[in-house]
This record gives sequence, C-alpha cells and structure tokens, in this order.
Amino acid sequence: MSEPRDRNAARVGVRDVARAAGVSTQTVSRVINEHPNIRPETRDRVLHAISELGYRVNNAARTLGTRTTRTLGVIASDATLYGPAVGIAALEAAAREAGRWIATAYADASAEASVRDAADRLLAQGVDGLIVLAPHAASLTALAQAHPAVAITALHTDEGAEQQEAGAALAVSHLVALGHRRIGRVAGPGEWLEARSREHGTLQALAEAGLEPGPGWRGDWTAAAGAALAPEIAAAVRATGGPTAVAAANDQMALGLIAGLREAGLDVPGDVSIVGFDDNPDAAYYRPALTTVGLDLGGEARRAVAAVLGEPASVPAAPRLVVRASTAPPPR
Repeated sequence: MSEPRDRNAARVGVRDVARAAGVSTQTVSRVINEHPNIRPETRDRVLHAISELGYRVNNAARTLGTRTTRTLGVIASDATLYGPAVGIAALEAAAREAGRWIATAYADASAEASVRDAADRLLAQGVDGLIVLAPHAASLTALAQAHPAVAITALHTDEGAEQQEAGAALAVSHLVALGHRRIGRVAGPGEWLEARSREHGTLQALAEAGLEPGPGWRGDWTAAAGAALAPEIAAAVRATGGPTAVAAANDQMALGLIAGLREAGLDVPGDVSIVGFDDNPDAAYYRPALTTVGLDLGGEARRAVAAVLGEPASVPAAPRLVVRASTAPPPR
C-alpha cells in the first residue's frame, strides 16, 4: 500500500525534483524564484516534476541560487493590545501579497537591549529587512544605528505618521463642528511614536480652530488606564470652564473612560462627548457606541513592506471618521 501523497511530499526535496526533471538544483531554484532567463521547455519540465512529486516550495529552496530568503522580520510588542495585534495581521497579509513571509520576534519596545536582541534573532535567520511595530523613538533610533546596512522601517512612521496626525485632526474637527470649544485629550504613552503623532495632530487641529488646548491626561493604551483616569476627568468636566469633550488616543482607553465616567455619575454624551481612535470592531457595541477614527491599516502595511523592499507603494486611503452615539453638541 502506498503512503498518502502528503506524507511523501514532505520527503521530496529539491534534489528529487532536479533528478526527475534532468536539471541541476540551481535550475530548480531559478524556476521556483521565477528567474526570467529559463528556457520555456526547461521551466515546463521542472514544474511538471514539482507537480508529479507533490513537492512543496519552502524558504530553504527559494534561497538556493538567490541572496534573499523572501522573509521579512517584524519586531512586535504589546500584542495583547488591539493596534499591535491587527498590525501583525496586516503586515502578514501585505507581505503575502508581495510574495514574502514574515518572521516575528517579540520585544519590550521600551528597552533598547530587548529590541536589539529581537533584531539579532531575526537577522540570524537571514531576513531581508525589518519592520518595527509599535515603536518607541529611542529604540528605533538605536536599532538603525546598530544595523546601518539593514533596511528598517516602522509601520507608522514617515507617511504613516502623517496619517496618524490627520486622523487625530479629524476627531477634533468633528467635535468643533458639533460646537465644542473646550476639548480635553487622553494621550497614549509619551515614548510611543504613534502616541506622539496622534497628540501632535490633536494639538495642531485645536490651534487651527483657534482653540486653546484643554486639559490633557496620559494613559497606557488600555481600558484600565481610561477607567483609572475617569474620576479626575469627571472632576474636570464638572468644574467651571471644564472640557465638554475628550479625544482619546485609542478606542480601548475611550472604553474605560466611558465606563468610569458612568460610575462617576456622568452621561456620555449628555455631559461630555468622547471620541476614540482605531475603529476597533467592538467600538460599535460600546454603550454608547463609540465615535472613532479608522485608518487604512492594510495600506499602511503595504507601504511598510514596500519601503523595506525598496519598491514603490500605493498611497493608503485617507483616515475616515466613524460617527456614532458617543458624541453630541455640548450641554447648554
């Protein structure tokens, strides 16, 4: 009785394909890597052998006769948070579209040594470049200095930072259009580049509207941080001249803030409007449903992958405002 084809396929190697096709292993590698200088009849023989033997192409085979592993390294942190988690998924999809894979290493983004160790592990695997997810400014700088010859980018830097700023400005513009003139903010951790971009966009939009910045608080992206800030924010809302709206740097902090404000006896949006950022899929099911800003994360991921590969990339779609029930005109 013959063994199942899948089990035999696992044993088939490049040499087996080369032997069946009557070519060298280097020729097999060139066919696998779609090298243009292969005669059509030779390519057909190799592809036929691959099909007949049930050979499965893998990275090791692709690296024969080429200097690329077709793999990109991703340095990630805080994957329990919504933003980094969906960022990894978006990068994997973008890499796959480009005919690449990703290898992921996790690091403490606030510790330069941890980020460098993660980079070293990925580079030891021969990755073709590095994409840093949820980067801290100091760590990203240290990484670039440690590996000047390696293509390194981050998911939300350069054009990506501009998208973050534009998204935050959208949130402020929405509140201003509703009539709010005293707008507070809950920013993300100060060392995160995303948090800096979003806060900068918020402050710039307030300035362009001719408004002074309202009170500001800072959290760690979690719902728990938003809830912990709620008593202080509730006191500010109740004070004379206090904020009538608060822009949170992400949806999770907004969620915690809404819950905490309710416990403090305040109504959202009756007493204070809340807007988030990220358009978390759960945001529509918050109570009240959360007004938020969504980014073209897939487009951002494709931009980052193209940057590492040195290829042109399409421009991501502009940020979009998603208006729901957590925002309303200010109380009279």
